[in-house]
Amino acid sequence: MKKLIFPDKAHSRWLILLIDQFIVVWTLFISIVLTHTANYADIFKLENYLYVGLYAIIAAAVFISLRIHTGIIRYSNTEDILRVFLAVFVSSLLFVGLNKILAQRFELLWSQMDKALILNFFISSSLLIMLRISVKGIFYFFKELKSEDKEHILIYGSEKKAILIKKAIEQNEESNLCIVGFVDDNQDRIDKYLEQKKVFHSSAISFLKNKHGIKKILFAEDALNTLNKKKIVDTCINEGIKVIMVPPSNKWLYGKFDQHQLRDLKIEDLLEREAIKLNEKNILKELNGKCILVTGAAGSIGSEIVRQVLQYNPKSVILCDQAETPLHDLKLELEDSLQAKNVKIFMANVQNANRIRTLFEWYKPEIVFHAAAYKHVPMMENNPAEAILTNVLGTKNMADISLEYGVEKFVMISTDKAVKPTNVMGASKRLAEIYIQSLNSPELTTTDSISEGHHLRTRFVTTRFGNVLGSNGSVIPRFKSQIEKRGPITVTHPDITRYFMTIPEAVQLVMEAGAMGQGGEIFLFDMGKPVKIVDLAINMIKLAGLVPYEDIDLVFTGLRPGEKLYEELLLSEEAMMETHHPKIKISQKVTYNFIYVNQIIKDLIELNQEGNDYNVVKKMKEIIPDYISNNSQYEDLDLLVAN
Repeated sequence: MKKLIFPDKAHSRWLILLIDQFIVVWTLFISIVLTHTANYADIFKLENYLYVGLYAIIAAAVFISLRIHTGIIRYSNTEDILRVFLAVFVSSLLFVGLNKILAQRFELLWSQMDKALILNFFISSSLLIMLRISVKGIFYFFKELKSEDKEHILIYGSEKKAILIKKAIEQNEESNLCIVGFVDDNQDRIDKYLEQKKVFHSSAISFLKNKHGIKKILFAEDALNTLNKKKIVDTCINEGIKVIMVPPSNKWLYGKFDQHQLRDLKIEDLLEREAIKLNEKNILKELNGKCILVTGAAGSIGSEIVRQVLQYNPKSVILCDQAETPLHDLKLELEDSLQAKNVKIFMANVQNANRIRTLFEWYKPEIVFHAAAYKHVPMMENNPAEAILTNVLGTKNMADISLEYGVEKFVMISTDKAVKPTNVMGASKRLAEIYIQSLNSPELTTTDSISEGHHLRTRFVTTRFGNVLGSNGSVIPRFKSQIEKRGPITVTHPDITRYFMTIPEAVQLVMEAGAMGQGGEIFLFDMGKPVKIVDLAINMIKLAGLVPYEDIDLVFTGLRPGEKLYEELLLSEEAMMETHHPKIKISQKVTYNFIYVNQIIKDLIELNQEGNDYNVVKKMKEIIPDYISNNSQYEDLDLLVAN
């Protein structure tokens, strides 16, 4: 019996087939005995043995063709039982046909064999099914005895996917998980049983934890809408139950769920919003068969732009960055995923116009995504010269050369910190926005253009959004590191808030906005509701299975130089307009005179070469009247500029 319940993989299929054939052969012989009304001595005639032998051959062929023996008997389900019925029925049907052919020779047995086959169908089917149910019952009996040593879990959902997850876990001999039941909010399924496991309402999670010692709950990533997910996950976090995510079925390895694909719930999952619907047709039309250049390609946003652009069949994608190691890592990643065929690597600093011009001369890009920038507020507050060189001069170089080489569209990645900036970084990005908008100015004619003889046909657009989750050097990786070290977690201010968006979501909207942009627009993304950073920290502590202020302390360190308590996406002089996409708005165009803007940007860059940070920041404040420093060494300049 142990071999039947826990069979060796190499021999189990043939053992099952042998047992099945033993049952159908002996049940047919018994059926002949029970239905025979003539002389019982006739039962043992050669003809009857011939019939039984032929039936055995037919049944074996049918059972093999229907793959009855290939299933794991201890995991038999309704589908397996129906296949058993079908196999016995088809075997009997084929045998009836053969019996008719042989009836003329064996006339005595013809009428009685019909009765024997009917009786055999019911007896053999019942025994074959009873065998499977018994083995399954014995298996689960011993499994339950051993379950005390295993980790008790719940599975959220009761659809087909949840059942597949349950089967995959139970069929993994090395699994240390014991499934207590399913959790669902569909009232029609509550208190019913699926695969011998009860379906509970989500309100019973606390009760189940106390009764069964539930440690984990498995969620299919696509099983819940965002609102329900947050509600149930909050319950699990408060109960100290670890939430484990199962990847969407389209990411299952070879279409099958593998327990090794399970992952812990991440803070990104809590902040995640409803999936974005893209106009794939427009994006494909924009990118298909074209040479795409991505600057800052090794960064968080730039690398994701590369990944998503590759999905739209570009002729080639040029990865431009000065960071050697991250760029090399991205190249290896793309090679591993077989996406590196049309990828070209070009090491360059956007500050170097000659090097960038070489890039354009070699590859002649048609679409440019400009993501290269310095982004860390405290770093740029102490190094204004670099902010000007990369964020302002670098953007100017890229835009000017794009115009010179007739690029179709230039998409700049900006930040919400450019709105009413309180720091050097935000102000430098606002200057970059102004310059990009000025390139769509009516005053920019052929004679005024960057390079004589080139008509203005490049469409310049800007995308503006807030913080992205998990980007290099951002708050979430920092909190994760502090939690691993058991704290303390440092937050600058108890009231500080930020808009957050996942990197893939932000880039999806960049692609959508880039496709719809006609030139001169600043596209604003719906960032959802702002999140208090202290709440983010507390949730991350709970997700790690720890208790805030007990296992890990939170310490408030004070606002950093140039840091805001909250961010904005829209300037006071900018009106907002709707687009066809519900998560993308357009800041109503503000017209800038290119000749004037070009001159003040040139003056600022020349001033920057003198190496006097105060003079540079003072000039920036003169250009951007709403640039008011906060918690910064440059606050005294605000009074000076105002006067």
